[in-house]
Amino acid sequence: MRLGLIGLGRIGQRHAGILAGLPGVDSLVVTDAVPAVVKQVAEQLGAEAVDTPQALLEAGVDGVVIAASTESHPALLTAAVEAGVPVFCEKPLATTAFDAAALVQRLDGADVPVQIGFQRRFDPGVAAVHAAVRSGELGWLHTVRSTTLDPAPPPRAYIAASGGMFRDCGVHDFDVVRWVTGREVVEVYATGSNKGEPWFAEVGDVDTSAVVLTFDDGTLGLVSNTRYNARGYDVRLEAHGSADSVAAGLDDRLPLRSVDPGVRFPAGVPYPFFMDRFASAYRAEFEAFLEVAAGSRPSPCTMADALAADWIAEACGLSLREHRPVRVDEVRG
Repeated sequence: MRLGLIGLGRIGQRHAGILAGLPGVDSLVVTDAVPAVVKQVAEQLGAEAVDTPQALLEAGVDGVVIAASTESHPALLTAAVEAGVPVFCEKPLATTAFDAAALVQRLDGADVPVQIGFQRRFDPGVAAVHAAVRSGELGWLHTVRSTTLDPAPPPRAYIAASGGMFRDCGVHDFDVVRWVTGREVVEVYATGSNKGEPWFAEVGDVDTSAVVLTFDDGTLGLVSNTRYNARGYDVRLEAHGSADSVAAGLDDRLPLRSVDPGVRFPAGVPYPFFMDRFASAYRAEFEAFLEVAAGSRPSPCTMADALAADWIAEACGLSLREHRPVRVDEVRG
């Protein structure tokens, strides 16, 4: 299969390495707004370099991966769909949930598959939690807990353009709890604080947040996020039911030090970065995309899924600002 990759920033270059190493990829075509980066990546991986996204779409690709900046996603997604090229696009769909909703409406009915990059769905532990919940072995679900704790904050410029804690970081948690439970979030209550760099407040964001989610069947969700977890990158998912409880992320690289006498867990070196924590998941989601592009499976994470997580994030932002519970329908309109 011949794939195209648009965007060669931090995650785009990581994706390029994965795509070039997949057995199902015969050739890779790359482009970016910075010609020197395109040249460098193409030489490193033996990929074909082109000057523009349009040239890439006209290069006979069987599928395209969009890893460019968020503000470019709507135009690039639309161009790919209109060209009839299956698309994998990193989250989010657009810079705001309202722009994302407009994009989904615009492309509604198009017969071109689109997969959105929520890699946690492809993590083996998270997938096992999903299977346990859906099989019924946990009984009826009463609580899900999802945690994302970053070792250190990204640069100020990134945070200022990211959409904030809920749309940049927590949105992964919102997507995964929807996917695992198979239920929709109807109400949120979000709070947050700033005890680190003062510029978080200056750009209208928080560096630590906590969210209570209420699902349409009464299940409760708890989401915890921070930019300051110096021990390492911590992502966990718990599902608690009437018959059993399970968790993902409790391996020997968990960045949480037990102080109980005689306890030696965890014994491993903590994950320093999200790309290390989810190395196998990124590969698995691209293997899935090859099947999507070949027409042998439906998209495992649709634009509608991404929009649903965006609306939860939007409700969290309103809840934080107004210090009250917010129903998701209130922001969706």
